[in-house]
Amino acid sequence: MAKTNPGRFFEDYSVGEVIHHAVPRTVSGGERALYHALYPARHALQSSDAFARACGLPAAPIDDLAAFHMVFGKTVPDISLNALANLGYAEGRWLKPVWPGDTLRATSEVIGLKQNSNGKSGVVWVRTRGMNQDGDEVLDYVRWAMVRKRDPDGAAPRTVIPELKDALEPDDLVVPEGLDFTGYDFTLAGEPHRWNDYQVGEVIDHVDGVTVEEAEHMMATRLWQNTAKVHFDATLREDGKRLIYGGHVISMARALSFNGLANAQVIVALNGGAHAAPCFAGDTIRAWSEVLDRSGTSAPGVGALRLRLVATKGPAAGELKGDDGKYLPGVLLDLDYWALIPV
Repeated sequence: MAKTNPGRFFEDYSVGEVIHHAVPRTVSGGERALYHALYPARHALQSSDAFARACGLPAAPIDDLAAFHMVFGKTVPDISLNALANLGYAEGRWLKPVWPGDTLRATSEVIGLKQNSNGKSGVVWVRTRGMNQDGDEVLDYVRWAMVRKRDPDGAAPRTVIPELKDALEPDDLVVPEGLDFTGYDFTLAGEPHRWNDYQVGEVIDHVDGVTVEEAEHMMATRLWQNTAKVHFDATLREDGKRLIYGGHVISMARALSFNGLANAQVIVALNGGAHAAPCFAGDTIRAWSEVLDRSGTSAPGVGALRLRLVATKGPAAGELKGDDGKYLPGVLLDLDYWALIPV
């Protein structure tokens, strides 16, 4: 009897199935240090306990995207080990900060299935929930991935395409308990720009670029315990390249956005996202943001910005799609999220 696990294929999923993912993980300060070594991340709230306490929190939480990657990584052996690509995200919410000492685990519910026309793969939609050691949800999100079929000639599961919100409303946002920006130190944060300084439609070129190296993207993917084969095994692609984990691109773009959005301290929602093109070692990632919406919150001194974050390896800031409605060559990521910022 075989003891190894080849992973699930498209025909192994059924709508309504709940998958409890293995290997809970206790978070330490080591994840923060490695996260900041892998990306130019320096938002003050996640960097300094003293800064966080001055903003009403007991200490600096782990970076929001680091928590996302840890939960996401738990799902890979069951959801996307045999994926060809991770396609998109929707309805993501950060519900509670993650602190060093917390232990994270995850479950996913299959909410949609659709076989591709070539019969060789299909799209699987799942809603994933990350919980801490007390059973409190720290985040949840929907994602969909293109997964290989075990048998291209096999019968396809019944097609179910989930209805998902285009974007979360301000009332859907969960502000971390105690967060208070009335005494916010703009000098320590690195920029003077407040909520009122950003206007809907404004585009911000984040200026800097980072060339991705082979070793660091694989180190990052291992850090999140993401075991998807395409990120490590160059023989799985005809071009002999290792596909870079899309979350690596997200974190790189978010870190680059510090230049112009240093005070967008907390990510609270992920409205939608698309990995528009693959990223490989040697590509230089640049980023720009567009302000899509603004909202107040009930927390003292705290406002919310809805932002589009675009990562590219070529096009100038502000250019996203061509006249045909398709993403321009070189657009890697199109991410729509809500962030908290001092008013």
